[in-house]
Amino acid sequence: MNLVFLGPPGAGKGTIAALAKERLSLLHVSTGDLFRSNIKEKTELGKKVEQILASGNLVPDEVTIEMVRERLKKDDAENGYILDGFPRTIAQADALKEMAKLDAVVNFVLSKEEILKRLSGRRVCKSTGRTYHIIFNPPKVEGKDDETGEDLIQRDDDKEDAILNRLDVYEKSTAPLIDYYRAAGLLVDIDASKTPEKVLEEMIAKLG
Repeated sequence: MNLVFLGPPGAGKGTIAALAKERLSLLHVSTGDLFRSNIKEKTELGKKVEQILASGNLVPDEVTIEMVRERLKKDDAENGYILDGFPRTIAQADALKEMAKLDAVVNFVLSKEEILKRLSGRRVCKSTGRTYHIIFNPPKVEGKDDETGEDLIQRDDDKEDAILNRLDVYEKSTAPLIDYYRAAGLLVDIDASKTPEKVLEEMIAKLG
């Protein structure tokens, strides 16, 4: 089964993909992870991607398409996968049509108020990468990492201005994909406001 996950930042696509990967034995291909591995290895692409993501904008289509094409050629993609973060534009969707046959496109629906609450409350430990949330998953001591005791930080792209910019970019570039895939008869809408486990169960039920 080949799936695409659509939805605004903060809708929980990555969380649900991680659960679905185990439950459905599918490969989880996250463009965010592909970008991060390039950033970590300090490739030229990684440096470029880092600057773009920090401002809340999207990586150029041709760069993303090439990265995904190479990833889907690997053996572990043969038994099915979840694409998380791709496609983000109509051009990417057209390119994907040439390289893969999709079974469904899952659209996670969440209000702007809920997105702001989820993302602006996120806090991260710089050295361990451990993530907290001031409402949903607070640390034992406010503002401190549970293990190291270090100060937690709020990432630049989790600040309200950057979130609103990301949502604006999403609306302009990615939301048209909802109409694109609905017209193709592939779209499945899922309410993303529930717990990850409930969202997963609803998705599996709707996918049959």
